[in-house]
Amino acid sequence: MSVPPALHALDARRSVPAKQLGEPGPDPATLMRMLSSAVRVPDHGKLVPYRFLRITGDARHSLGAFLAERAVQRDPQVSPAQLDKDRQRFSHAPLIITVIASPRPNPKVPEAEQLMTAGCVCFALLQAAQALGFGAQWLTAWMAFDPSVHAHLGLAEGEQIAGFIHIGTPKTAVPERERPDPAALLQDWEG
Repeated sequence: MSVPPALHALDARRSVPAKQLGEPGPDPATLMRMLSSAVRVPDHGKLVPYRFLRITGDARHSLGAFLAERAVQRDPQVSPAQLDKDRQRFSHAPLIITVIASPRPNPKVPEAEQLMTAGCVCFALLQAAQALGFGAQWLTAWMAFDPSVHAHLGLAEGEQIAGFIHIGTPKTAVPERERPDPAALLQDWEG
């Protein structure tokens, strides 16, 4: 069976750890091209239940300083190593796109479907970044679910962070990892 190039691209996808991403990041035109691909996701009702927040330059370090302060508020006994990790979390990749899930009330489209649409945007953005020669990693961690972080980033009531997509140029080649066997995951339903 001949494998089409689009499947080769899907099969080659891998996350590049954010710590292994450096300059250069995508320029504005390249980023817009990535986002143009990322928005081509299933979206029941055409609600566009997501938006993007770009974090670059010194804003990355400012966010890291806020995260360190917030980590101490959350746990005054936080270890120095964890505190430094939180402070540096956004300092590696030159670009972080925060995909914000913005569900809209709709009697025909449950919020869960809208959240899955935002998740699809995260995955499509990873694919677009790799297709254009960049590395990327989709991360969340505690800050994606923290109300104080949401307020600091300007999220509206009811919005959530679907993912922080770290994008840059890989500093090293990322080895393939073991993947699940799809045949072991497949069942037939016979009614």
